[in-house]
Amino acid sequence: MRTLLALVLCLMATAALAQPWPSRPIHLVVAYPPGGVSDEISRALAEKLAAQLGTPVLVEHRAGAGGALAMEMLAKASPDGHTLVFSAISPLVLTPHLGRVGYEPLKDIAPVVGVMFTPVLLVGTPALKASSFAEMLEAARARPGGMRWATSGLATTGHRVLEQVKLISGADITHIPYKGGGQQLNDALGGQFELLSSNVGAQQLQHIRSGKFKALAVGAPNRLDVLPDVPTLAELGFAPANLVSLFGIFAPGRTPEPVLARLNTELNRALQLPDIRQRLLAVNNLPAGGTAAEFARHIAREWELNRRLVEAAGGHLK
Repeated sequence: MRTLLALVLCLMATAALAQPWPSRPIHLVVAYPPGGVSDEISRALAEKLAAQLGTPVLVEHRAGAGGALAMEMLAKASPDGHTLVFSAISPLVLTPHLGRVGYEPLKDIAPVVGVMFTPVLLVGTPALKASSFAEMLEAARARPGGMRWATSGLATTGHRVLEQVKLISGADITHIPYKGGGQQLNDALGGQFELLSSNVGAQQLQHIRSGKFKALAVGAPNRLDVLPDVPTLAELGFAPANLVSLFGIFAPGRTPEPVLARLNTELNRALQLPDIRQRLLAVNNLPAGGTAAEFARHIAREWELNRRLVEAAGGHLK
């Protein structure tokens, strides 16, 4: 059956080479619900791409399973460059290590370009007595399992940060996975757990400034301009936990190379536009860009790192 499917996809890709691209509207599928940064940036890029290519780029949403549903749809789409997905890389580099998915992550999906790096923010809630990252670890070691760390869900970047911190420090910290950010933030303010990892959103910054949250660390290449006194996890001696979420645009595997190259060129051109860069920086995201090959190498490295992480955790994360 897989051989037949591969033959069909190969014939579809060959047919795609025989016609000009784009030959009809492009569908950009966002792997998350409407609203939020992913939706805003996807629509901004779609508008620029449509103007540059002279063809409509329609934004749709296929949310669920942390992005895996959108990736499964993409793997089955015609490899002709008219269906794309905007997603974090986690459905390719982590989710497949935790259970079966309906696609081969390094074969059925073609990375086109990285769009943005999203830093990770670790804060202490009103329930945390410690005032620094080091004091938090000391308290966690003194009370195994008593320190609770909430993330936006299993197999998310925040979850990976937690697992690396546990692995390096030896501290027994309890994971509290949520299914999104709204309830998680409300529970954090109510002191339902001691630690929260999330993106660097406006609400989180507001609660840090008001004193309701204590900013302990960030996962980012450098300290953030909006939080100049907060160290990165690398500075604190936890370089493997110093992770960021990388979001990008993907096409079906076997999409013709000339189409992928054109997409990469046009998307890089859009990412260099001042208004796009300003939109990204305004929501504390760092513009990415680069070649498709660089993006693919980054994904392959993360895939291997997560394989080792899951293996070290006994074959599963919880």
